[in-house]
Amino acid sequence: MTGTARHRASGPLFSRIAAAAVPGRPAVLGPDGALTHAEVLERARRLASRLAARRSPVLVYGEKQPAVLLGFLAALRLGRPYVPVDSSLPPGRVARMLAAVGAEDAVLAEDPPPPLARELAARGIATIRLDPLGAGLERLPETIGGVDPPPPDPEAAAYILFTSGSTGVPKGVAVSHAALAHFTSWLLASHAFVPGGETFLNQAPFSFDLSVMDVYGALLTGGTLFALTREEIADPRRLFRRLDGAPLTTWVSTPSFARFCLAEARFARPMLPALRRFLFCGEALSPGLARALLARFPGVEVWNMYGPTETTVAVTAVRIGAALAAAEGPLPVGHAAPGIEIWIAEPDARSRRAPDGARGEIVIAGPQVARGYLNDAASDPPDGPFFTLPDGRRAYRTGDLGWIDPRDGALFCAGRLDHQIKLRGYRIEIEEIEAHLRAVPGVADAAVVPIERDGQPDHLVALVVVTPTLSSAGRALTNHVRAALAESLPEYAVPRLVRATPALPLTARGKLDRRALREIAG
Repeated sequence: MTGTARHRASGPLFSRIAAAAVPGRPAVLGPDGALTHAEVLERARRLASRLAARRSPVLVYGEKQPAVLLGFLAALRLGRPYVPVDSSLPPGRVARMLAAVGAEDAVLAEDPPPPLARELAARGIATIRLDPLGAGLERLPETIGGVDPPPPDPEAAAYILFTSGSTGVPKGVAVSHAALAHFTSWLLASHAFVPGGETFLNQAPFSFDLSVMDVYGALLTGGTLFALTREEIADPRRLFRRLDGAPLTTWVSTPSFARFCLAEARFARPMLPALRRFLFCGEALSPGLARALLARFPGVEVWNMYGPTETTVAVTAVRIGAALAAAEGPLPVGHAAPGIEIWIAEPDARSRRAPDGARGEIVIAGPQVARGYLNDAASDPPDGPFFTLPDGRRAYRTGDLGWIDPRDGALFCAGRLDHQIKLRGYRIEIEEIEAHLRAVPGVADAAVVPIERDGQPDHLVALVVVTPTLSSAGRALTNHVRAALAESLPEYAVPRLVRATPALPLTARGKLDRRALREIAG
């Protein structure tokens, strides 16, 4: 990977963003309009003045309105962690997140549904309702002055994101300022980004950590964030009207979204003439998809990246050229970022290393590893995935199966060791969905089976044991269960189909027989 010294900025992230800003250039092109860098910085400073009295996390609620970014930057300026909450999340899930983070302020870019509004009021959370562009903020007094507050503690949280939890409760991951700075500095040093000349695609919701790559990639290069709405992503006609001739230079998405776009014959270099690179993360990139992109977009770089939320977006990267894409078997996910160490652990070992070339659990150590999950009873539970090395570095057992090529040290990832999956780029804990299923009235027991297509999870099927009070008729059962789950789970985690079964098969050890479940699910 190539590095450019001019991107190796230091200091608080808000100050780095301000230093990179190109005042008159659009900083964000969202569903409700655009804001220049000058407008973003000014309005974020004014919003920070409204939040300055507290130190607790700031909930930022909305979809992809520019005002959401104002909430992020205002919190960063004050050294307060922000908690992105996409408006598609059900109120019940947001309530659990609120209980975990102890937020006292919320910045709203749109009106929350009544149940969530009542939850915010019941918790005494002060709300600031902005219009989508944050208009009117420039008329507010800036009570903390024009100089940035003291820099935050590098180990303090910059943002908090929630991942799927096996207990049915979402797990909060607090990413520190130091970890975020390490990731963004590596990202910018790894690519020949043109200062003031980049436009980054924003496909992922802000509550999904893939978006951290495009948000800060744009803001730290003085570039533009090009945000797609849920409606555009769901409607191919609207999507390709928006993309046709767009000034995108850097495509950031899951591989699944690019595969979806390839179904459109016009999705090729003439549609995106300014495109320079694809940056993929969040799930496996297949050789076939890489070959198709290289053929349709000649001269455009294709990058494969890897990293869990717990290690700050991504810790490895590799450029996939024609030779790699043509090879049989899975693609590598690359080599570790500077300062990051990755090794393969033997099964059931916290840190014991497997022999060279052997398969095992991927373990990541270094400055991008989070401190742990919010509200864990201990910082390093004996059976938890986080641990501290003798030299003081933090390490994380990913639960991903992988190996390191002894010839060149490239890392390969072959999926999950447990029952956690990636579906359309979202990480889903199967046990979390099962916990919610068992809470549905009339459901005595339940299991969830991912159904694959082309070697990747395509959709979920729920197998349920029902009580006599619940109809086992196919459509009625599916509608009942899906409606109940929609109150507490995001849409992508709600099974597409629900099927009744007399009992769930067990292994000789008394555990769910997942292989037999797949046969029942079809």
